[in-house]
Amino acid sequence: MPRSSHQPCREFNVVVLGAGGVGKSCLTAQFVHNEWIESYDPTIEDSYRKIVAVDGRQVVLEILDTAGTEQFVAMRDLYMKTGQGFLLVFSISSKASFDELEGLRDDIIRIKDDEDIPIVIVGNKADLEDQRAVDRAKAFSLSQRWNAPYYEASARTRTNVDEAFIHLCRQLLQREDSQDDGAAGPSRPDDSTSRRRRRRRRKEKCPIL
Repeated sequence: MPRSSHQPCREFNVVVLGAGGVGKSCLTAQFVHNEWIESYDPTIEDSYRKIVAVDGRQVVLEILDTAGTEQFVAMRDLYMKTGQGFLLVFSISSKASFDELEGLRDDIIRIKDDEDIPIVIVGNKADLEDQRAVDRAKAFSLSQRWNAPYYEASARTRTNVDEAFIHLCRQLLQREDSQDDGAAGPSRPDDSTSRRRRRRRRKEKCPIL
């Protein structure tokens, strides 16, 4: 059957975080535009919008590509407040960038007050295996401890770029579905308005992919 042009949309805010120079912008540009950025230009803040299909459902992603350089660290709290899911990126050729992840996750949990916030860990620059400084087993151990998926990706070769973003989408969808299930039951007078708003948002339409 042809896919309907009137499918309900889900819209999520995704934030890409990590140290400077780990390839956050390159990963995002590959995912959104299917292009490789050769030159390095430190990002202040870039936002992107992309419609993707995840398990037969259409999702609108608002992606915020953030700065990793120290002078913009003060802006991270704002990024984290608005984000619903997070891609935490390090470079497999930089142990310092890997060590930063713990602090980033702690800040996310503190600001969101939620230890189960959707997170995907990405070890970028997998094409630089000969320069590896972060043991793969150590990265997997961290992902198991956080109960967060881990991907070794390469923005240059587009390896595991889509997979990392799509896995984060899947987590966000599952989280929203479980929250909707938990909200089922007798309506309370104080939440009827917000419930109607959620229904209206779910009825927004996506264009055909």
